[in-house]
Amino acid sequence: MPPGTLVPGGILDISNIPARPQEKPLKRRDILSLGASAAGLAFTGGLARAAQAPNDPWLQAQAIIDRFALPLRFRDEDFPITAFGAKPCELTRAKAWISFVDEVEVDTPKPGATDCYAAIKAAVAACSKAGGGRVLIPAGSWFCAGPVVLLSNVNVHLQAGARLYFSNNPADYARYGDVPCGKNGNLTVSRWEGNDVLNYSPLVYANGQSNIALTGEGWTSVLDGQAGLAFPNGSADSPTDCWWSWKGREQVAQGHAERHVLNSGRTEVHVNPLNPTSLREVAPQLSAEEAAFIQGPGDRWRRDADYLRALGEARVPLAKRVFGQGHFLRPHMVQFINCTDVLFQNYQTTNTPFWQHNPVHCRNVHVKGIFANSMGPNNDGFDPEACDHVLIEDSQFNTGDDCIAIDAGKGPDIQYGPCQNLVIQNCRMQSGHGALTLGSIMSGGIQNVFAQNLVFENSHWKTDPLNVAIRLKCSMNRGGFLRNVHVRNISVPNGIRTTPGWYSSRPGGLIPAKSVSVNAGGIVTIDCGYDAVLDNVRTRPPVVENVHISNVTVGNVATPDGPRSSYQAIVVLGPIASDYNGPASPPPVIRPVTDITISDCDLGTPVNGEQPIYLFNVKGLKLRNVKIGSKVHNETLSATGGKA
Repeated sequence: MPPGTLVPGGILDISNIPARPQEKPLKRRDILSLGASAAGLAFTGGLARAAQAPNDPWLQAQAIIDRFALPLRFRDEDFPITAFGAKPCELTRAKAWISFVDEVEVDTPKPGATDCYAAIKAAVAACSKAGGGRVLIPAGSWFCAGPVVLLSNVNVHLQAGARLYFSNNPADYARYGDVPCGKNGNLTVSRWEGNDVLNYSPLVYANGQSNIALTGEGWTSVLDGQAGLAFPNGSADSPTDCWWSWKGREQVAQGHAERHVLNSGRTEVHVNPLNPTSLREVAPQLSAEEAAFIQGPGDRWRRDADYLRALGEARVPLAKRVFGQGHFLRPHMVQFINCTDVLFQNYQTTNTPFWQHNPVHCRNVHVKGIFANSMGPNNDGFDPEACDHVLIEDSQFNTGDDCIAIDAGKGPDIQYGPCQNLVIQNCRMQSGHGALTLGSIMSGGIQNVFAQNLVFENSHWKTDPLNVAIRLKCSMNRGGFLRNVHVRNISVPNGIRTTPGWYSSRPGGLIPAKSVSVNAGGIVTIDCGYDAVLDNVRTRPPVVENVHISNVTVGNVATPDGPRSSYQAIVVLGPIASDYNGPASPPPVIRPVTDITISDCDLGTPVNGEQPIYLFNVKGLKLRNVKIGSKVHNETLSATGGKA
């Protein structure tokens, strides 16, 4: 039977996969000596407890929301950065990229502008020493050639009209870190796409702190990473490059652009001659066979992005995962690690080198009223990783990657456990790869996620459309689990991308090339084969179960073929047995996607009217009052997963 064929209940004979054991979280002082371990909307109501049954999962969502009813408290004392020597800067105009394809004139600090790094650091230190308070960045333009590092009981606050311009010189983020690494610089304990690393400091950073906040007075309070501005003359890197050049991207994702961000061949996806020629040079405990398995064929593993993955797979200690200068892993805009009681509120991020926000192993994280507005490559809006109890509300996202992506470590780096107990509500999404995304960096597991009352507005649908509305992605490399996911009351007035983004098939795999549109074009997409062609190690079958989606309304937009909402309405690509390359004995347990319910939805009219639903390795997908085109679906569907 060919892949994707619907059958009345037939499915692979499988059994339960045991949950991956969690490891004890590492404290910051331990981590270097240890190896990395194996805008109010139109919806009404809120959560009415009286109308809900005792077993209603939305009662759990309300309990998460209630944890944030009392605001964080800070001492009532301000520490203006001007009292510590900061001076506003004058601006000039310069050409800069504001997305991968758009270059315009922007404001930037004039050469010789006062560097406020030392003043901000001193203000934070004084504030913390006094028992806490508010570090105040007044209205105006400010230049900072180094990271803003928060300490416990400190609220870094930008007044209305304050714009903090961060230096675009990579050396400034390898200057002040806590870990001296020779020619690579003084580096910072960080996390990059789910793996531990010593790297350039995030532009705003905290580690092991409690009761901290980054706040503003609306979206005129701006953190500007200047990532599309060419590196300054005298930088150690090519002066024609910018932070976004390090992505190494050579083409646009859709259509054609005459001009786009260029690179000089020194990127995260070019082989870096500074990386060893054999993994055993940094992981001597590996046998030759084990090293070859992780490295894969050729030299691709020596590219910085792949090299870090290889170090993670080999369980190389953090102290040996040294990147920074001479390497090309871009820093996050905001990254907090191992922090408790965190508030992000009422400001805008823009022109960020990499992910806009990435709290890692943080507890009690409240996000309210932010505008994650950066269109560069990998400019995810908000990526909570291995966090517990997170509330994201009343915010807007316009991003060059996923608007919100929930993560939980990659490969063996799962010491922080799952990402769990999250509520996302009353937010608005514009451009991005996925509006609401779970994974793919989720080896530690993701569970108990609640999303409600969201508008995936996609106002740029003609030029830069949202790729996927609701996206779950995992793979044989990531493993882990996605479970207990509840989504309701979603409006998608301008549909999503109406052209397909095809699954990249492995040679000889079960899925033919250009047959499954998992990367773009699906309103609800579950992709258990994400990026399989890029992963050498594919030994961890993922588990996806207990996902319930209701009240999703998708509008149509004008296309050459008439009004359309998407390329395909529902795409569920379950785990693909042929992707697995681990031990054959005992045989791997590869479970189908199970217990998925989609109800009371109008998904508009997809372009692919002949096959609006694609299923592979799925058991018991329940459709209840789901309208696609002119047909209302009330059925339970399953699909086989073929054989490896």
